[in-house]
Amino acid sequence: MSALAHVGSASAAPTPGAADETAKRGRFLPYLLLLPGGLWLIIFFVVPLVQLFTVSLQSRFPEYPGYYYRDVNVKNYWSALTEFAPHFGRSLLFAGLATFFAFCLAYPLAYAMAFKAGRWRGLMMICVIAPFFTSFILRTIAWRQILADEGPIARIANALHLLPNGHITETWIAVVAGLTYNFLPFMVLPIYASLERADPRVIEAGGDLYANGFTTFRTVTLPMSMPGVLAGTLLTFIPAAGDYVNAELLGSDRSTKMVGNVIESQFFKVPDGYPTAAALSFTLMALILGMVFLYARKFGTEDLL
Repeated sequence: MSALAHVGSASAAPTPGAADETAKRGRFLPYLLLLPGGLWLIIFFVVPLVQLFTVSLQSRFPEYPGYYYRDVNVKNYWSALTEFAPHFGRSLLFAGLATFFAFCLAYPLAYAMAFKAGRWRGLMMICVIAPFFTSFILRTIAWRQILADEGPIARIANALHLLPNGHITETWIAVVAGLTYNFLPFMVLPIYASLERADPRVIEAGGDLYANGFTTFRTVTLPMSMPGVLAGTLLTFIPAAGDYVNAELLGSDRSTKMVGNVIESQFFKVPDGYPTAAALSFTLMALILGMVFLYARKFGTEDLL
């Protein structure tokens, strides 16, 4: 009987070759799972990015508008930096202001949702994400109606003599307000996620150690929510810097145009503007990547870096 059991157990045991085959499958399985996403990024991100870079180095045929030949024309980048430097500065300034105002509005809201909302938390979450069910352009047009000269905000501001030109639309105030409104959910949700994961007992411990409310917030609550703050500021600043819809619908023709408006105009309205538009796109991307890298090195956390 024992001999039969020994034979049966020996036949059930895996052979060395089968074990090696199983190990190989387990080793290659993660790469197979990454294959669809990797192909998607290569086809729809890397290849268009390389193509755009080659376009940014092309030169125009002097006598044939709309035709180009491939070479290494770095003057496109120089002209992009010199001719459209005010638009770059305006884009970074408007995006920075919108990120700051979005943070000032989002943090109290996220804090209330995480610690004070109770059974109203779900309703508040729905109110935060509800604008995503409406088109971005329609939301911006609606904001133009809110800030119109005959609207209540402009009337109150004019009554208080707060508007030197008598109107809000077609000014930088309207553009920054539109950017803040449209990208506010991108700031609220990451901060709420960080605060919602925080342990309330740690925050209560600050009060037990005789710290006042502001000191507890500065030394305990805010550091615990920094991963969400970092993610929210990046998710707000990066798309706001490249946005052109708000400046187009809420701003004026020249004084509030951002670099995104110039790129859109060079691509679709200027016959020989493809190389300039591509150079502007890559220059903006390089500026944003550099600023994000410095920001993450200065304020980043181990959860994100």
